[in-house]
Amino acid sequence: MQKKDLLNEVIEHIDFKKIDTSYLIPAMSKMSFSSRDLARAADIYLKMLQEKESTVFLSLAGSTSAAGCMQIYVDLVKNHMVDAVISTGASIVDMDFFEALGFKHYKGTPFVDDNVLRELHVDRIYDTFIDEDELKECDSVIAKLADSLETRPYSSREFIREMGKFLKNGVAKKKDSLVQVCYEEGVPIFCPAFSDSSAGFGLVYHQYHHPDKHMSIDSVKDFLELTKIKMAAPTSGLLMIGGGVPKNFVQDTVVAAEVLGVEVPMHKYAVQITVADVRDGACSSSTLKEASSWGKVETTYEQMVYAEATMVLPLIAAHAYHSGVWQARSAKRWTDYLDKK
Repeated sequence: MQKKDLLNEVIEHIDFKKIDTSYLIPAMSKMSFSSRDLARAADIYLKMLQEKESTVFLSLAGSTSAAGCMQIYVDLVKNHMVDAVISTGASIVDMDFFEALGFKHYKGTPFVDDNVLRELHVDRIYDTFIDEDELKECDSVIAKLADSLETRPYSSREFIREMGKFLKNGVAKKKDSLVQVCYEEGVPIFCPAFSDSSAGFGLVYHQYHHPDKHMSIDSVKDFLELTKIKMAAPTSGLLMIGGGVPKNFVQDTVVAAEVLGVEVPMHKYAVQITVADVRDGACSSSTLKEASSWGKVETTYEQMVYAEATMVLPLIAAHAYHSGVWQARSAKRWTDYLDKK
């Protein structure tokens, strides 16, 4: 087996705008179990968009970006259906920025000898393959970008903004990346655990070779900037794919505002799509009802959907898109707001 035999069928990102859910979602609302949960989640997302003053936070964890959902996130941003993104570093760097540089993810299989993959420098995400040598090129680009910047602490949002500018300045081989589109639309991207990604290797390289004068990532500044958005937003909604640090990070802004002496409303709307279990007290950072006990999320419009996101997210996004409610929304451009602060 050779590397070219494994990396030969590219993952294609789904276009939710081509999905007609006019019958499916209303029909599911009359069913039971996860179908009804999905229909209610789709309805709550519509309510987020219908409330013009609502800021919609998209939180991303897991590998849906590599699995074919990246165009969904791009189109949500383009159509003002998402106002800020909170994500794992992997979704933004290893998956999105990586593809913007011209690299690809490939259809693979979990039924493979991983020792063979290691020898061939092929990395596996369940049934998806990535060329590790190309990931190292991505690391190198991040290091060179860090080398070019002023030596000071940056929030991950500020650094990702520089990544978007870098792509827009003629570097991008794939023009429709989330990083570049968010840069153009003024939508901030926060990665509270930014170093836990391919970017981390690039930044380690940068700091190792510039021990006395280097840029760094300030995660506390991330928290403060995200909290400033929550304090300035009249109301807010959460569309959460997976859980983990991104989910908890955006929910915690309510508590952080209170610590700063500013009383803000809990997140009014919340949808989480996850396969995580609740029995260990986690559910990848608590159920939404549990989050209410911490003063983070209201319980009137919250819905957990226990399903794998690549199957249900396209339906929720398509239902919202074809409803047309997003057309009355204007761009919040929270990046511009934070840059002025």
